[in-house]
Amino acid sequence: MKKISILLIISFLASCTEKVGVEQLHLLNGYWEIESVSFADGNNKTYGLNPMVDYIELEGLKGFKKKAQTKFDGTYTVTDDAEYFTIMEKGGILSMQYNNKMSQWGEEITGISETHFSVINQDGVTYIYKRYQPINANK
Repeated sequence: MKKISILLIISFLASCTEKVGVEQLHLLNGYWEIESVSFADGNNKTYGLNPMVDYIELEGLKGFKKKAQTKFDGTYTVTDDAEYFTIMEKGGILSMQYNNKMSQWGEEITGISETHFSVINQDGVTYIYKRYQPINANK
């Protein structure tokens, strides 16, 4: 299973060699779960089933990300806390720029598809997300 996950990550990253375009940004909308993290030191972490997912809503070039807890009936409990961001373009590269009272940071968007997206932060940590598919235990 671990080998399959690594192969999927490599194939996803290889498919991300094209620049992300503004026309793809609408794909960010929805529920996402972290699939894996690649650290700057070369270490990787693959995530299994996680009850917490990220909900992203983007309108134009402004949006927010909230944490959501999944339930067994396929519904979500979404937190009131939101991380607001603005999409910025510099040199053909799109990034999500966050700014709140405590800090500001950015994540370069390195790939977007219907099923995955990836970002890399200023510390060189890459996050690969997969579209969350709810599990409905009532079926």
